[in-house]
Amino acid sequence: VAVEAVPAYNINKINPDTKKPFHPKDAGMIGFVVTVDGVRIYHAGDTDAIEELRNLSNIDVALLPVSGTYVMTADEAVQAVRMIKPKIAIPMHYGTIVGSEKDAERFKSMVKECDVQILKPVDDY
Repeated sequence: VAVEAVPAYNINKINPDTKKPFHPKDAGMIGFVVTVDGVRIYHAGDTDAIEELRNLSNIDVALLPVSGTYVMTADEAVQAVRMIKPKIAIPMHYGTIVGSEKDAERFKSMVKECDVQILKPVDDY
């Protein structure tokens, strides 16, 4: 098993109280690429579609936030798919604090570059 850190931060999600990003770059937050038996899985964490995503390669599965407010929107997650070029994308971070399943469905309807799987609680893929 190999684990790589990937920056995770906001570029356009601003906290109205502080006037700063919810997840600022200088906070050093990260997502992960986990490689198991040659399968590369990217878990974005709380991030926007940042330029560093272009540095990712050979991603088999990308777990991407789609709810907006604190993380990328469904539209921005589509941009992330185009940067990462995964084989499979799984939308996440919707339906609890902000966002809804509609965000995941919107994401799926817009992605043509790879398979998109919307998982339900306790689902396996």
